Amino acid sequence: MDRVMRPIAAKPDIVNHPPHYTAGGIETIDIMQAKLSKEEFIGYLKGCVMKYILRAGKKTETLEDLKKCQWYLNKLIETVEG
Repeated sequence: MDRVMRPIAAKPDIVNHPPHYTAGGIETIDIMQAKLSKEEFIGYLKGCVMKYILRAGKKTETLEDLKKCQWYLNKLIETVEG
């Protein structure tokens, strides 16, 4: 019996590039940043940081929630720094 070697599909990056946020070739976060004022976008990012830190371990894996919180905090810092 011949064994066919198939490439292993890359696991989706749920924290940095969730596939459900990239439909159509552009990430939702990029659309939001383009459409919101800087102040509105900063408020959105702050809300996401709070959401993920407060729900850590209650809905999904704790580490995944903490990494998402970190991602949004890094984006917040990047945005404030300009």
